[in-house]
Amino acid sequence: MIKGFEEFQKVGKDGFDAYVRSFGEMNKGFQAIAAEFTDYSKKAFEDSTKAFEQLAGCKSFEQAIEIQSEFAKKAYDGYMAEMSKIGEMYVGLAKDAYKPVEAMAKKAA
Repeated sequence: MIKGFEEFQKVGKDGFDAYVRSFGEMNKGFQAIAAEFTDYSKKAFEDSTKAFEQLAGCKSFEQAIEIQSEFAKKAYDGYMAEMSKIGEMYVGLAKDAYKPVEAMAKKAA
C-alpha cells in the first residue's frame, strides 16, 4: 500500500513538474510574441511618420496620391507578413508548451 502511495506521489510530482515546464515555455513564447509586436509597432509608427513627412512636403495632388498609395501598399504587405510570422510563433508556442505534458504522458503510460 505504501508503494502504491509513493507511486501516486511520484506521478503527481511529475505532473506538477510538467505543468511548471509547460508554463515556463508558454511564458517565453508570449514574451517573444510581445517583443515582436513591439518591434512591428515601432516600425509601423516610423513608416507612417515618414509617409506623413513626405505628404507634408509634396507639391501636387498626384504626388500626394502616389505617396499615399505606396504607403498603403507597404503597410498592408508589412501587416500581412507580420501576422503570418506571429501566427507561426503562436503555433510554435503551443507545440513547445505541449512537449513537457506529452513527455510526462508517455512516461506515465
